[in-house]
Amino acid sequence: MLDIVIASRQAEIIPGFVVKRLLPYQLRRMVGPFIFMDHGGPVAIPNAVHSNLDVLPHPHIGLSTVSYLFSGEIMHRDSLGVEQAIKPGEVNWMTAGKGIAHSERFEDPAIRAGGSLEMIQTWVALPEKDEEADPAFYNYKPEQLPIFTDAGIWMRLIAGEAFGLKSAVKTSSPLFYMHVALKAGARFGIPTGYAERGVYIVHGSVLVNGKAYLAGQLLVFSKGVDPVIIAAEQCTLMMLGGENLGQRYIWWNFVSSSRERIEQAKEDWIQGRIKLPPTDNSEYIPLPEDRSKPSGGPAPNTLS
Repeated sequence: MLDIVIASRQAEIIPGFVVKRLLPYQLRRMVGPFIFMDHGGPVAIPNAVHSNLDVLPHPHIGLSTVSYLFSGEIMHRDSLGVEQAIKPGEVNWMTAGKGIAHSERFEDPAIRAGGSLEMIQTWVALPEKDEEADPAFYNYKPEQLPIFTDAGIWMRLIAGEAFGLKSAVKTSSPLFYMHVALKAGARFGIPTGYAERGVYIVHGSVLVNGKAYLAGQLLVFSKGVDPVIIAAEQCTLMMLGGENLGQRYIWWNFVSSSRERIEQAKEDWIQGRIKLPPTDNSEYIPLPEDRSKPSGGPAPNTLS
């Protein structure tokens, strides 16, 4: 019934900030077009260390980064000149295409005072025809995203189409991405009609076919398998999936259908050919020392 159960692994993306990493995984690199998934927090960020946790400007190619917060606030700046604070329930959807750099900083006074931060970050691989598209950035407010409610069920469709709903978020391939909250005993299905589908348990636990699964696990299902998810207790889930786009290589922050393109991106970053954010260009993350070739397997520690 289940293709695979992926248990989160700890990854320190910057000193002092450890996240739960789900994708890529050695035995399952992608779920539909989703090639990367981190769950950060919940964590309190004291004023004394918040600046050390800022994610400095860094590059991407060949993907869209998707930031979704449960609590806290992060300031995004990118090569296009965008400055956007992302808040809980909003969606920051940045398409890197042929190349973009961005930073993520903790500037909200509440965060600096020790407030809590919890977020999910995913990367969505682009179809080959869109890998060299011009970079773009969109911020979507909660009121732009469809909501479904029923007895013991609350669901927000972040992106794509599911259960007869369609999100306003612009995507490049068929997919779905959902935030689901269930009360104990509630029953919920997963969208049908997609080749690959996953359910990540953010909080709580669920039953599938009588077996319990716990927070920190990503359950991956094939097309044609339509399980019923039963909340064993109050729980929060992220559901995601879509159509398989074919093989992708990943190295650091770069994703591409071509190994050679990733090698070019490395050199582009070294030579300064990927522009820094115009209002955040005094520092940046250099290319990692690891000069290995792009891999079809797990990436090294990765910043989004």
